[in-house]
Amino acid sequence: MHRTTSGDPAISSSRRGGFARWLGVLCLSVMLAACGGGGGGDSSSSSGGSSGGGSGGGSSSTSSANAQPIAPNGTNAVPINVNSGVAGFVNIPNVSVTVCAPGSSVCQQINNIQLDTASFGLRILGSAAQSVLGSLPGSRASNGGQLAECAGFADGYTWGTVRTADVKMGTEVASNVPIQIIGDLDASAAPTGDNGCPSGSDENTIDDIGANGILGIGPQTYDCGNGCVSTSLNAMYFSCNNGANCSPVAVPLAQQVTNPVTKFAVNNNGVIVQLPPVPDNGAASATGVLIFGIGTQSNNSVSNVTKYGTDPYGDLSGTYKGKTYKTFFDTGSNGNFFQDSFPLCSSSSAFYCPSSQQSLSTTIAGTEGNSAVVPFLLANASTLTQGRSKFAFNSLGGQLGMSNFFDFGLPFFFGRHVYVGYELPNNRAYIAF
Repeated sequence: MHRTTSGDPAISSSRRGGFARWLGVLCLSVMLAACGGGGGGDSSSSSGGSSGGGSGGGSSSTSSANAQPIAPNGTNAVPINVNSGVAGFVNIPNVSVTVCAPGSSVCQQINNIQLDTASFGLRILGSAAQSVLGSLPGSRASNGGQLAECAGFADGYTWGTVRTADVKMGTEVASNVPIQIIGDLDASAAPTGDNGCPSGSDENTIDDIGANGILGIGPQTYDCGNGCVSTSLNAMYFSCNNGANCSPVAVPLAQQVTNPVTKFAVNNNGVIVQLPPVPDNGAASATGVLIFGIGTQSNNSVSNVTKYGTDPYGDLSGTYKGKTYKTFFDTGSNGNFFQDSFPLCSSSSAFYCPSSQQSLSTTIAGTEGNSAVVPFLLANASTLTQGRSKFAFNSLGGQLGMSNFFDFGLPFFFGRHVYVGYELPNNRAYIAF
């Protein structure tokens, strides 16, 4: 999630934790702020190499990722725009989503929805969905109360009702899927305590989030899973009486906020994120494409990439400067976030400001044994964002608050075709590039 503060870099978060394993990441503020598939296929060499160590040097370099995106066809391939968006945040990949009352023509297209490969489910600001909000039926908990959710992040949480909608992108349709509406319940109704919302603020505005909503297209189908089915003490789902008096509740899978791509008719086993390369000093904008399905039709075939098996949440093993981390790939983070001793931009900053551009690398290893050296750049975040005229950067990085994780954020995706394979009954989750 994205929180705007008065300093330069500030803490924000991506969407992973609780039973859904949201994990905190970081983001820049004001003009700098932002956070920040299935099927088989042949393997070949990846753009990041095939094996090797995981340390880093200190010399300047250029990115080795130079793949260009294909043209979106408006059917199973839709545009991704990295630009100033609705809040002037850097490295926010935005898509458009059409939300409809189930089975009806009462619809609203909502632009500037952040694309997030490390969370699961569609979450929309109520303030951005006024034309359709009143037509979306609310979900009911097992005791008859209004079903609500508190999705926790490193710097706060999103609080709001769960409703049912038809979700459309291009010509793809996910019918009758649960989504979260952010901010349609009073903040005072959010439960507190051990099984309530986490500490922090109720993030329910564009300035908090940096977008009109979040489209979580990570490898899981449901945002919580069996943990929320088996116990009411899940700290995510609640039953409310007239928008207040909210108490913990267990929720069946069918009512949990759902990754809508998994509910498309055919192109539902994963996605491909394609973004163009950008100069090492950044670009004013970048336009890419989001492709639905992997190996299901001519524009999403698997070729010239290596697959790296992950756990169901998208994590695999990585080694950076001799230390092993759980590593994941997250368009919902606006930088690469990891532990190192590079100087921070200021005492209130979480972004690195090295004196010169750094050429670094991490070794990743998939569950099936494939490995690769992944090179990446780290530049001075303050220098990059001077002038506030550029919004796409391949070399932003910062300090991750959770010491056992390594987060490859949006900078990794520039110049690559990145496949996110879904965890499904006949398929294991993977990343490929």
